[in-house]
Amino acid sequence: MFQHPNPIRVRLAVLTATVTVLTLAPIGVTAAQAQVTRVRQGSSADVSRAGWSGPAFTMNGSGGIITATMNKAIGAIRGGSGSIDVVVIAGSGSGTPECDVISGLSGVNSCTTLTLTAASDGNNSQVNTDVRNAEFVYFAGGDQCRYVAWKGTALEASVESVVAKGGGVGGGSAGHHVNSDIVYDACGGSATSDIALDDPYDSSLTFTTGMFRWPNYANTINDSHFVTRDRMGRLMAFVARAVQDGRSSGGRAWGVGVEEGASLFIDRNGLATLTGPSAYVVLGDHQPEVAAPGRPLTYANFKIWKLTTGQTYDFANRPTCGYYLKSVTNGVPSSSLYSGTPVTDCGTAPPGGGSGYPEREPNDSRAEANDVRALGYPLTITGDMKSGSDRDYFAVILASGQTLTVTCAVPGAYDADLYLLSSTGSTLARSTNDGAGADESASTSRTASGSATYYVDLEAYSGSGGTDYSCALARS
Repeated sequence: MFQHPNPIRVRLAVLTATVTVLTLAPIGVTAAQAQVTRVRQGSSADVSRAGWSGPAFTMNGSGGIITATMNKAIGAIRGGSGSIDVVVIAGSGSGTPECDVISGLSGVNSCTTLTLTAASDGNNSQVNTDVRNAEFVYFAGGDQCRYVAWKGTALEASVESVVAKGGGVGGGSAGHHVNSDIVYDACGGSATSDIALDDPYDSSLTFTTGMFRWPNYANTINDSHFVTRDRMGRLMAFVARAVQDGRSSGGRAWGVGVEEGASLFIDRNGLATLTGPSAYVVLGDHQPEVAAPGRPLTYANFKIWKLTTGQTYDFANRPTCGYYLKSVTNGVPSSSLYSGTPVTDCGTAPPGGGSGYPEREPNDSRAEANDVRALGYPLTITGDMKSGSDRDYFAVILASGQTLTVTCAVPGAYDADLYLLSSTGSTLARSTNDGAGADESASTSRTASGSATYYVDLEAYSGSGGTDYSCALARS
């Protein structure tokens, strides 16, 4: 959550015989000018293990640790044995309130608090070493505009490496915001629901995309302190903007609003379980009727799922019923936004159908291909061309007699070409339509007996950018 003035975080470090405290400055900076503060609690040596059993995620509506979901994440990553190292990242303040809680939990070897005060701190070598050696990274509350400044630094890739090895990530308040696919960054100030509904293009509604894309969590926008600060209206505006501006793929966006004191634990299969008062998932699945600078929002039939403690939401196979409907007309929302009568007819296909998978870098070769062989079909894969030489590979499987058809919607920021490859890398089909934003489609069939791995390869031809492509994969 963004606030003016910047919040003062009161952090009281509790020092025991098992606590090691280090305060350090970046290389070449004197202690008086230190930008990074490092405090380690617990063992001074990192644990070492061949593999971990995550990923696992915690999404908290306020800044503090919720021990119930933190314990779930620790247990899921450990897989029933050993212990993990945790890193807490903060953008301001002093002290160690998160690690003071985490260090006392079973299965924790160490907890290190890193306070980073400048964008360049994302390239600090000690910071990145700590993060890469950890199995869970927690983003503290504060100001998410500071956090998105680390996009493109080494820290971004270091956090992604924790998830890739089977670790986990979490955050509260501002740290909750930064963990969604589309981040409300609040770099233009903090928006209220009234401001956002009156003009969804107000200068306070600013977004960052292309920072973190966690498995099963594509096309999401997080919000925090949700009911207490009456933020349903602004989350509706965030969702409408994401769809209108093409920040989400497939013409759909999901807002995830978590109340203070509540936390969503999301397991490796994309199933979210709520601990605490309430959380809401808000789906916008069509273009806004009216969303333009200087004009109030009009949007019919947002689909809203309300969760209370113990209830679940499946982000891998997003539900098609259980929601209630609310609308906004000329900037005025329906009454009683936080409750409604759920739709119980589950007979229709899920939004987008099948499964969804956002790319995970590195996937620039067949050896590093994202493995989507076990996912359900139809399958939608999303990602972007980060550079003019980017290649994204996905491993799929075809049985004898099956045909794979891939159709890619390419954004206007770049030209990308589609190739379907055999298990040995031979090109079986291609689509190389000219021009930025030109969509691509190709098919291939397996005539041999048995099953085999094939590869979907999307390659940048010209241009680059953080806007997602979306490829629909069908098997018949």
